[in-house]
Amino acid sequence: MHGQHDDRFHRAMARLGSWCADRPRTVLAAWSLLAVILVGAVMAFGRPVDNDVALPGSDAQTARDLLDRVPGDDGTSGQLVVHASAGRLDEPVRQQALAQARTTIAAVPGVASVSGVSTVEGTLSADGRTGYLAVRLDVPPREVDRALSKDITAAATPARDAGLEVVPGGVLASAAERGGAKTSELLGLAVAAVVLLLAFGGAVAASVPLVTALFALACAISAVGLAGHLAAVPAVAGTLATMIGLGVGIDYALFLVTRYRRLLADGVETRAAVVYSVATSGSAVVFAGATVVIALAGLAVAGVPILGTLGWTTGLVVTVAVAGAVTLLPALLALLGPRIDRLRIQRSGGSAGIGWARQADRVTRRPWRWAALAALLLAVITAPALDLRLGQVDAGDNPVGSDSRRSFDLLAEGFGPGVNGPLTVVATLEPRATDAADPRLTTLTRELTATEGVATVAPPRLGDDGGTVRFTARPDTAPSDPATADLVRKLRTTSVTGAEVHVGGTTATRVDLADRIGQRMPWVIAVVVGLSTVLLYAAFRAPVVAVKAAVMNLVSVGAAYGVLTAVFAWGWGVELTGLAGPVPVESYLPMMLFALLFGLSMDYEVFLLTAVRESWQRTGDNRTSVREGLAGTGQVITCAALIMITVFASFVLHTDPVIKMFGLGMAVAVAVDATIIRGILVPATMALLGRANWWRPGGPGRHNSEQFRASPEGVSISADQH
Repeated sequence: MHGQHDDRFHRAMARLGSWCADRPRTVLAAWSLLAVILVGAVMAFGRPVDNDVALPGSDAQTARDLLDRVPGDDGTSGQLVVHASAGRLDEPVRQQALAQARTTIAAVPGVASVSGVSTVEGTLSADGRTGYLAVRLDVPPREVDRALSKDITAAATPARDAGLEVVPGGVLASAAERGGAKTSELLGLAVAAVVLLLAFGGAVAASVPLVTALFALACAISAVGLAGHLAAVPAVAGTLATMIGLGVGIDYALFLVTRYRRLLADGVETRAAVVYSVATSGSAVVFAGATVVIALAGLAVAGVPILGTLGWTTGLVVTVAVAGAVTLLPALLALLGPRIDRLRIQRSGGSAGIGWARQADRVTRRPWRWAALAALLLAVITAPALDLRLGQVDAGDNPVGSDSRRSFDLLAEGFGPGVNGPLTVVATLEPRATDAADPRLTTLTRELTATEGVATVAPPRLGDDGGTVRFTARPDTAPSDPATADLVRKLRTTSVTGAEVHVGGTTATRVDLADRIGQRMPWVIAVVVGLSTVLLYAAFRAPVVAVKAAVMNLVSVGAAYGVLTAVFAWGWGVELTGLAGPVPVESYLPMMLFALLFGLSMDYEVFLLTAVRESWQRTGDNRTSVREGLAGTGQVITCAALIMITVFASFVLHTDPVIKMFGLGMAVAVAVDATIIRGILVPATMALLGRANWWRPGGPGRHNSEQFRASPEGVSISADQH
């Protein structure tokens, strides 16, 4: 039955490849039209982002919902931080310049009101050198883009002409720094082009995977950008989708192009080579992409909206990359035909395959020794993960010199670190208060102010219904400081008769986010591992292989966690990433990384095991099958892994610390997977398990099946009797 299942799937893929090979111009025109429509729509309507974190069911979300009853909290707030290197901001000449700046800023379309930089309003520091203008916007956060931030900052020219430093902060700084992935994208593409050129030995062959990946990426990223008009899509989603889209898009196309060129070299006619490549390597690409998408779908059990959004946006990019590899790429190959080997610069040899074959021989001769070595190496890399603690980064962790970091530091120096992460304390009163003189408000103010870790508490604001009151508490510590998280939990225990206290705001929401992720992480791991194992079993009908692959993927994820902890939390070499010192590991990052890495690691596992199984079915010799499998996939997987590592590592250049973590973590995991696991652990464990690798319930390890074969005359299916 398994052979029949494989046969049906391969036949379907062969029909798809045949259709694309027969209508290459139609396929290319369809993709071109889709790209023009999507990219044009993004250019016309923009790609709004929303970094607001909602967490249904949390105490922070309860506080947020209650705030709807308190007047004056509508709209979006931004900041312009003003600093004087000497003197005070409340000097008459400077106050006049600031008044002019408020007028010009208020005239910018999208600005509702401007206030601040005065002692009365509490927007001027004690030393008088630092203050901020509170800019109230009449547009939602997702519509605050770089252009609006630039216009508002430029409108503060009167203050700058008076010798004052003006730096955007808050949402304005985030918008101004958006789009910092261009350097990473270009570097990743440049290195990928070099690797492909060396691997294929020709400019035409090297360009095909790049063209396919860029077509698919343009469509997918544009679709994600347009989705921001319908749903809350954080800025990190687009960058993460670009990172993954580049990596898998090039890799998936690489696998098909490699198979196609080998067939041409064997004398197979162009159309038959295209069809066979889609039926075999294309099938593996579909399985690999499905594994990534299924792993990302497992994030749904986390109950965290931001993770769900990152999951479906990244899954969309992977799906489009798969579609491009099995439709657009065959059309391009059919148009090129033998010309794919034009513009050669060198002969592409098989030295990589020979090297992997020799490595397989060495490992399978002494599997216990090599397995012990791999275990030791992986233990050393993974060990720091035992100290992994979830936290939250703030603007103070951004690279020195960025607007967000500069405004954060100026405010912290002038007002104290807690000014960058005020806590919104919302209390419900029962019975309701009749006015602001209700004694419970005085008691609440006293209790909150007396809480250890609170610097100041702003006067209460009573809701229109008299049943809700808001306080703004400023902590003594920065938003990312663990002491601030402890303060959030302490404030929630505030007890006043007739009042129920909730704590919200960005900082409190991220505290709740870390707590929920810690609770749900085991469930996500169980679901992702379970679903991926089932998919692998469906692909190979070998439970031992499926479970072993899942365990090895867990190991590569553990290695990524270990490096993240050592570099970012401990600070080992963190300066090399562009950061000034240790930073917390963002709370949602390990869970998202787990789903991504588990799926991506399965890609290489699927391609390698497919080759090993083909050899096993032909020879029945375990050691020979491992050797031939590694030799047959050695060059292409090494090339693919190098591209993926380079693309991911290039995103360490991004200004956002969270993107740096994603880039480094995924680059390390792929590197470990492509070297230690594939070069040592896979052959060692397969040698130790022997025939048990391919044991399957209810049948022998080798079975009768129909296999696709390519010949100069075309593609045929013949029965292999094993």
